[in-house]
Amino acid sequence: MNAPLVIAEIGCNHKGDMAIAKELIAVAATFCKADAVKFQKRCPRELLTAEQYSAPHPNPANSYGRTYGEHREFLEFDVNQHRQLQAWCREFGITYSTSVWDLTSAREITSLSPAFIKIPSASNLNFPMLGYLCDNYEGEIHFSVGMTTQDEEEQIVRFLEERGRAKDAVLYSCTSGYPVDFKDVCLGEILRLKETFGERVKDVGFSGHHLGIAVDIAAATLGARWIERHFTLDRTWKGTDHAASLEPDGLRRLTRDLHNVWQSLDYKMSDVLEVEKVQRAKLKWIDPAAAAKAA
Repeated sequence: MNAPLVIAEIGCNHKGDMAIAKELIAVAATFCKADAVKFQKRCPRELLTAEQYSAPHPNPANSYGRTYGEHREFLEFDVNQHRQLQAWCREFGITYSTSVWDLTSAREITSLSPAFIKIPSASNLNFPMLGYLCDNYEGEIHFSVGMTTQDEEEQIVRFLEERGRAKDAVLYSCTSGYPVDFKDVCLGEILRLKETFGERVKDVGFSGHHLGIAVDIAAATLGARWIERHFTLDRTWKGTDHAASLEPDGLRRLTRDLHNVWQSLDYKMSDVLEVEKVQRAKLKWIDPAAAAKAA
């Protein structure tokens, strides 16, 4: 089993502030020891209808604008700002990535050539966008499959296979709620994805929106290579995702525990390990007659 890889999903938890985004990168890399950070890229005018753009935010307390469209615009970084985020990631030694929600965003982020691009559950049936990525982006394409039927999953994988890109794909088990009750996490979906698509795609991951870190350990034990969690500096901050996010010490503990558990998932390389030999010589009862006969 390969070592688990931890993605600190910053998303829009930077609150539209580049200084906060830089701090999130630095903390994820140096304190939490995560493997990657992930932002989001949306073009609100493309993604939303005129009615949706002009409507009020469904939870006004979390809104950064007079309308939902203005709220989304406030939280967006342009492609040059993403280029700066990518540079900061290189500076701090952590992988940069971004979720893309629409074709314009996919084009912009493709120009940065990140190691992987994530497709959120909401956009995994946007086949014009997926087709563009298949033809123009050479890195890995990661997919969350929350709120997606099994027939739709098959449709996505076949689409990738037809374009020779399925072996660049990672499928993430995911339940699209914020936060998700433990009874709705459904870790068995990791096993189903591995059984159904394990030979057809590159890997399987887990994107969690639950509370705590115990579930993620179980996800990795079940074979999820990539473990993605929302990440914030303060869970009480204004915004929809903060409540379902890990603060720095939570992400640090998660990364530590995942790697400790991974090291333990092995067979003994010999009947008696080196660490056991002193104890065996001191404590192990062996029938004297049998020992003499063996000698």
